Amino acid sequence: MSRIRQILEIGSPILRQRSTAIVNITDPQIDDLIVDLIATADAANGVGIAAPQVASSVRLFIVASRPSPRYPHAPTMEPTAMLDPQIIARSDELIPSWEGCLSVPGMRGLVLRDNAIEVKYFTRYGELVQQELTGFVARIFQHELDHLDGILFPDRVQKPTDLITESEYLKIAFD
Repeated sequence: MSRIRQILEIGSPILRQRSTAIVNITDPQIDDLIVDLIATADAANGVGIAAPQVASSVRLFIVASRPSPRYPHAPTMEPTAMLDPQIIARSDELIPSWEGCLSVPGMRGLVLRDNAIEVKYFTRYGELVQQELTGFVARIFQHELDHLDGILFPDRVQKPTDLITESEYLKIAFD
């Protein structure tokens, strides 16, 4: 049974810590965390969520791209748990785009990210996956990986004017 967990917000010390590797992928507590993360991201209209955002400092996040009020043009994919994720190769192309975060409510930031990345991670069943991610899904992966290293998107903006409120973002994004 899933439960929606409280999402920590910027200022919480856990969000600034480097997460620890998962010792036992088959631990039932890890599976419970995965189920809760999926439910929490869904309830908050998130396209991804990392374990530290719900006060669990382990190297695990969910990528769950789908159209929502926060990201109406997002591609649809099944929520995917990614355990001990890594980027093993990056494209030479950096793309700026506006990012938001469930832990930084009401704000958006213009962040440069690799347009294509090659990644590896373990599934919730212990299978090793290696794949290329591109575009919006690659952005989600990089954003969530930052959470595992104690980095929030405002740390990635290049100048103060690249940080705006959600309401100002909606004016420029959908005019």
